[in-house]
Amino acid sequence: MENRRDESFCCGAGGGRMWMEELIGKRINLERTQQALKTKASTIAVACPYCVTMFEDGLKDEKAEDRANVKDIAEIVAESI
Repeated sequence: MENRRDESFCCGAGGGRMWMEELIGKRINLERTQQALKTKASTIAVACPYCVTMFEDGLKDEKAEDRANVKDIAEIVAESI
């Protein structure tokens, strides 16, 4: 993704951003969802339950539910064993 490793940023949902409206720029979850979609990945792997919600909402807003799905890494591990 465009912002990754030391340039990455959290969606902030655990800190209450899930319920906040952005006053400038675009919503964080839309920014991150758009970055994820640019990679053309079919699965967006997350390690946070808030990120699941934020990315799923971002996919709905982008009308891209058919392009990618969101899974917690625990789901991915469970599916592989």
